[in-house]
Amino acid sequence: MAARLEPGGHFLQPIPKNHLMQKLLLFVDKVSTFAGRFFSWSIIGLTFLISWEVFSRYILNTPHPWVLDVQIMLYGILFMMAGAYTLAHGGHVRGDVLYGFFAPRTQATIDLVLYVAFFLPGIFALTYAGWIYANESLAIHEQTFSPDPLPLYPFKFMIPVAGFFLLVQGIVEILRCIICLRDGAWPSRVEDVEEVDVDKLKEMVNVKNEDIAQLDQYVVKQEAKS
Repeated sequence: MAARLEPGGHFLQPIPKNHLMQKLLLFVDKVSTFAGRFFSWSIIGLTFLISWEVFSRYILNTPHPWVLDVQIMLYGILFMMAGAYTLAHGGHVRGDVLYGFFAPRTQATIDLVLYVAFFLPGIFALTYAGWIYANESLAIHEQTFSPDPLPLYPFKFMIPVAGFFLLVQGIVEILRCIICLRDGAWPSRVEDVEEVDVDKLKEMVNVKNEDIAQLDQYVVKQEAKS
């Protein structure tokens, strides 16, 4: 795998694939990716449910009170289970204005401090409190406040599940920071889209570096004429 540019503005230097730690990091990435993709299908159910309810309510004049509750649950599941997936792919919002100009070790130091000081306590509290919250809901067999009530506790158990995935992925990100501090380069991570090796791409289309250089010169000449 070739080195690539991280969204934060630094290059990743992949660790050899036979490295045990790298295999572990990528395995967790893949688990988070699978979970995110699996629960992303809930958007299909959500879209279908909303469309059907609009048709039933305004065309058939037959509204269903429980549909709103299901919509909220599906959206909540989609939102919560996307957290670890987004973290695994470096997709969460960050301030890259200055961060991208820092050396990898400086970036890793900043990330490590923020993960330990803010991320771990917050996500641990979310997971722990969510587990208690869900069990209390199960104990009373909590239902939605609707003319057609639905069981609410299965949905609330998604809170500690999502928190657990986020916690594990966060630990992986902390390990990446430690590796970067040790090696001076960020280890690779799983990506949605397979990276393209530029040299192999050149071979596929039968293009040489000389051809690209000649094209650049031609473009510069054309721009100079205009």
